[in-house]
Amino acid sequence: MMDMRNQSAGITFILSGFSEYPQLQVPLFLVFLAVYTVSVVGNLGMIVIIRINPKLHTPMYFFLRHLSFLDFCYSSVTTPKILEILVADTRTISYVGCMMQFFLGCTLVITETFMLAVMAYDRFVAVCNPLLYTVAMSPKLCSLLVAGTYTWGGLCSLTITCSLLKLTFCGSNVIHHFGCEYSAIISAACSDSYFSKMTCFIIATLNEVCSLLIILASYIFIIVTIIKLPSAGGLQKAFSTCASHLTAITIFHGVMLLLYCVPNSGSSWLFIKVATVLYTVVIPMLNPLIYSLRNNDVKETIRKLVNTKMFSHPM
Repeated sequence: MMDMRNQSAGITFILSGFSEYPQLQVPLFLVFLAVYTVSVVGNLGMIVIIRINPKLHTPMYFFLRHLSFLDFCYSSVTTPKILEILVADTRTISYVGCMMQFFLGCTLVITETFMLAVMAYDRFVAVCNPLLYTVAMSPKLCSLLVAGTYTWGGLCSLTITCSLLKLTFCGSNVIHHFGCEYSAIISAACSDSYFSKMTCFIIATLNEVCSLLIILASYIFIIVTIIKLPSAGGLQKAFSTCASHLTAITIFHGVMLLLYCVPNSGSSWLFIKVATVLYTVVIPMLNPLIYSLRNNDVKETIRKLVNTKMFSHPM
């Protein structure tokens, strides 16, 4: 068994990508390149805007800055390889590279899952205890919450990755995907994957249930508080402070649940690829747009930056 694992460590995987649609390779490359560019500019721009505007040095924007960082990292872990296999004749990735891509991607997804839950708790404190908000969400607590999400994401991802490292790949080394996604790696293995599947199932279920419970509990209290507000102005303000976050949560968890409810059959691979594109390429692009388009402080900072750039530019 050890010899087989050593052989597996030296293999090279072939990523099928969207090779069954050769006529779409160039259009897909252009689309993914455009989306990736918007994602990088949007997320890095959000980080810069939050840092340079003192009005945005609040707990909510502290968490949003880390969300933008996670989205930038996640799209950068997966999208460059997608772009490569769309234009390159060789669509290969080494065993080590594949496992590293999976580990990093898995870490970032789990971390973002709980970052959204932490942001829901932050909105709960802001709406339900506005007078104590800055005290309750102290810089120390915010830092601990963020550190906790990164640590938990890394530990969960390390556990799942270690379960994949126990698998052997002695047959076909073709991965029917554009990246090292969990179900595609499992399908390429020739050894018993029961332990890995159970490990992934338990961790994924635990994370999804816990994060959704935190989000649901937070928003139940928020809704109850909003209903009790006497003025329409307060109601509108409370709703606007949560709308962007609710939109991001709905898209992220909706796609995630949709993806992992699909059976890993041959007929569903195209659907899995498309669903994976949504949360690896599209969602990292959408988050900065969602928060910037609905946020007056962010829009005002962008407007000032553009005006400063225009007026400082020599005629």
